[in-house]
Amino acid sequence: MPSEPAAPLATIAAALRRERERVGISLTELARRAGVAKSTLSQLESGTGNPSVETLWALGVALGVPFSRLVEPVDDGVRVIRAGDGPHVRSEQADFSGTLLSAGAAHLRRDVYLIRLEPGAVRTGQGHTPRSIEHVVVAAGRLRVGPEAAAPVELEPGDYATFPGDAPHRYEALAPGTFAVLIMEHP
Repeated sequence: MPSEPAAPLATIAAALRRERERVGISLTELARRAGVAKSTLSQLESGTGNPSVETLWALGVALGVPFSRLVEPVDDGVRVIRAGDGPHVRSEQADFSGTLLSAGAAHLRRDVYLIRLEPGAVRTGQGHTPRSIEHVVVAAGRLRVGPEAAAPVELEPGDYATFPGDAPHRYEALAPGTFAVLIMEHP
């Protein structure tokens, strides 16, 4: 796997400030709602720190916005993301990284990610915004994915699964070099 570029800190900082001000809450209140230390949130809003997937998801849920709204820069032109490029955000839980390929417009609420996983620790999600749906297509390797309450399913290259994203769920690589396309729908 190519080396990981730095997280899109300036984009994240601007988006956190914009969304927090839109909701009309203080830094302290957002930190409380997201279960994130106020100092961590302060660092993120100032463009420093090293946010994990879990931290950004928690902040997105607390703000009522999809993850993509926090990491994708505004762009009105043609955009190409070459293999291995793009804003990678790593997990604290497992050898898992997500690259946002495309965020849905405000009226679409659809985000497309390329995710890379390696066997070992399981990446668990606590649930995203209410009524979120996840769609996964495996491109390489093998993946166990799905809600914690139901039996997660095993997928191989070309396999597709969909499940509720607003309940606890998991992503677990079963083979080295696993990667998949993840499409998130947000109502």
